[in-house]
Amino acid sequence: MDYQTFYASIEKPFFAPEPWVFGFAWGIIYPLIAIAFLYALYLASKRKISWSMVGVFGLNLIANLAFTPLQLGLPNQLYATFDIVVIVGTLAVLEWYLWKQSKTLFFLLLPYLLWGSFATVLQASIYFTNFV
Repeated sequence: MDYQTFYASIEKPFFAPEPWVFGFAWGIIYPLIAIAFLYALYLASKRKISWSMVGVFGLNLIANLAFTPLQLGLPNQLYATFDIVVIVGTLAVLEWYLWKQSKTLFFLLLPYLLWGSFATVLQASIYFTNFV
């Protein structure tokens, strides 16, 4: 099942965006994430941020990449809901740390945090409306 079929088949909360909004948002956010990750690697190599923060960023990226397969590949959305909480949690830790260490990285990841927070509320609403 692809995402559009899945999204069309579920009951959505009143605040759920149209399907095209997801592509538009991620079309902006993914390039910012890529730039931020490369810049984080550069800053860590120069010892301006810690490698542990790059590790948290890596964990975030793994969770992000796992989200769609979890959402579309499993009949119960509990794992996808847990995964998105991990995504936003690691992102919040990164943003808190980066505010002190690199404003550039902070602002590169801010749209991701904002969209991720919205997506977490949306995913939790979808889970509780359709699968509980």
